[in-house]
Amino acid sequence: MTSTTGTVAVILVLAVGTYAFRLVGPALHGRVVLPARVRELLAAGAVVLLVALLATGALTEGGGFAGWARPAGVLVGGVLAWRGAPFPVVVLAAAGSAALLRALGVA
Repeated sequence: MTSTTGTVAVILVLAVGTYAFRLVGPALHGRVVLPARVRELLAAGAVVLLVALLATGALTEGGGFAGWARPAGVLVGGVLAWRGAPFPVVVLAAAGSAALLRALGVA
């Protein structure tokens, strides 16, 4: 099996697995009842995963600290989103604040 054939096979297996995984939800909906504690843990797990992704994206670059400009931009965007600002305003303010800090020499 060549490298390309192996890659294509892995992609196909992952695609079929992903599709099957997505079908399980609707197929089992209403047939499987999860205890309340499990539902709470799943909800908490989703929040923890999102926070971990946010922290990784906001604080690291290339395996190291990204500098202070990026976390400051994320903080500005987070505060504006929390206050209910429109999405384009949140994105532009976050990017603008990070760019301004970088222009001022804050890495």
